[in-house]
Amino acid sequence: MWSNLTEQLLHALKARGATEIFGIPGDFALPLFRAIERAAILPLYTLSHEPGLGFAADAAARVRGGLGVAAVTYGAGALNMVNPVANAYAERVPLVVLSGAPAAHEVASGLLLHHQVKALDSQWRIFEELTVDRARLDDPVTAPALIARVLDSALRRAGPVYLEIPRDMPERACAAPPELPPPPLDRERLAACADELLARLRAARHPLLLVGVEIRRYGIEAQVAELARRLNIPVATTLMGRGLLVDSGVQHLGTYLGLAGDPELTEAVEGSDALLLLGAIICDSNFAVSRKRIDFRHAIRVWQGEVEMGHHVYRELPIKELVEALLLRVMTRPPQPFIETARATPELPAPDAPLTPAAIAAAANALMQKHGALPVACDMGDCLFTAMDLTPTDLIAPGYYATMGYGVPAALGLQVATGRRPLVLVGDGAFQMTGWELGNARAMGCDPIVLLLNNASWEMLRTFEPEGRYNGRGAWDFAAMAAGMGGRGYEVHTVGQLVEALACAQAERGRFQLLDLRLAPGVLSPTLQRFVGAVKRLSMPG
Repeated sequence: MWSNLTEQLLHALKARGATEIFGIPGDFALPLFRAIERAAILPLYTLSHEPGLGFAADAAARVRGGLGVAAVTYGAGALNMVNPVANAYAERVPLVVLSGAPAAHEVASGLLLHHQVKALDSQWRIFEELTVDRARLDDPVTAPALIARVLDSALRRAGPVYLEIPRDMPERACAAPPELPPPPLDRERLAACADELLARLRAARHPLLLVGVEIRRYGIEAQVAELARRLNIPVATTLMGRGLLVDSGVQHLGTYLGLAGDPELTEAVEGSDALLLLGAIICDSNFAVSRKRIDFRHAIRVWQGEVEMGHHVYRELPIKELVEALLLRVMTRPPQPFIETARATPELPAPDAPLTPAAIAAAANALMQKHGALPVACDMGDCLFTAMDLTPTDLIAPGYYATMGYGVPAALGLQVATGRRPLVLVGDGAFQMTGWELGNARAMGCDPIVLLLNNASWEMLRTFEPEGRYNGRGAWDFAAMAAGMGGRGYEVHTVGQLVEALACAQAERGRFQLLDLRLAPGVLSPTLQRFVGAVKRLSMPG
């Protein structure tokens, strides 16, 4: 069927799980935005700055599966997207960047064009470093196949992709993108890998399944939970995998944090003689503070389409197909299902006690125990370590790439994509970067509850470099700013005020709720204290 290029692109995005587009227009992208609005195939949500735009689209892909989509203009718009796209690449998120570009006659003019950097294709070459596939849709004849290939690459390889659309192309007549066959799969290799993996687990005395982000990227959480039940082995998550397999009925030990976490869980992970790392990134965020170094040569690693077992490597084996093959080989469950391991959570201090991160976690837990779990969008810093003390719930955070500014726009993307009201944990330094996107919340139909840990400092950085005067951020009255952005603000100093403010925030719908939580400098969560101590200890010479 023929229609215009934009409509065909939108249908292809929708067929691959996209439910909306987040965008900021600019002159090279105006024809694309006009065509998106006219087509009305996917709703368009506009934000204020491209970094927030990218984080919102990233979050939408993380929480609902399928593609997240961000549309921007050439140069000044797309280059503002470099950091969120890098985050998506590092953390395996299928984010689609749609960028406007100069038209053919502008390219041929011989003039330097506004937004151009070194050369007209400088932007293209930058995105080559940040994406798993890319294409320039400058020919309506080749565009259908390119659209199909690039969007399928985003899902198959769980990474960001880039489509450049010259501004003379959005309304050109175009055929529908074809359905491309999946890459061939060597069934014999798959069978050999599944058999060897099961043999290693069955021969072990203490097998353990440590899961990471890929099991959500490929939509196989339910299958992985069923595999754990049938194999009768306990499960833990990495820091980045926090929130996976919640309420799944497996023996969930918690989140592995090495020296910063539960000693019994640390011993179980590091003492396993068959540690199955399923979709986990082998990075410092997940493993830098291990109590004893894990020898990954003796672990089983399933990641990025490869399986490594000692010196045996199986290439081009997608994780989803491997889990399905394992399930076919383990058909029955044990007689008694596992009971989720009880976790100690912080207790709520007295009402007149000053705020601490532990008290914030305790109050949030009490709120969710009373009213039901909320999905959590979390930024970097001590707010992420505080989130480790929350009752297990869906959580998204840039735990590996560790960029600041993710939490607030991610919450907007989360609520747009799922309709669920999120809880946001963000520090004052990160809020100063992207928190102002809350001004778009009402227009987007969003009303997140924002817990802003305000210690007038980049406090996590100060823990590593306490002498640096540059870590101070000054006293900002964020609560007073909320009304001007269309929300309600609360200035909170004590535990009692926090409990009262949370109750009010939960009760009011229709506008965002910002709790400006005033923390004394140097007050850290217990998990961050242990993490910093472990890093300093492990980094000491000798």
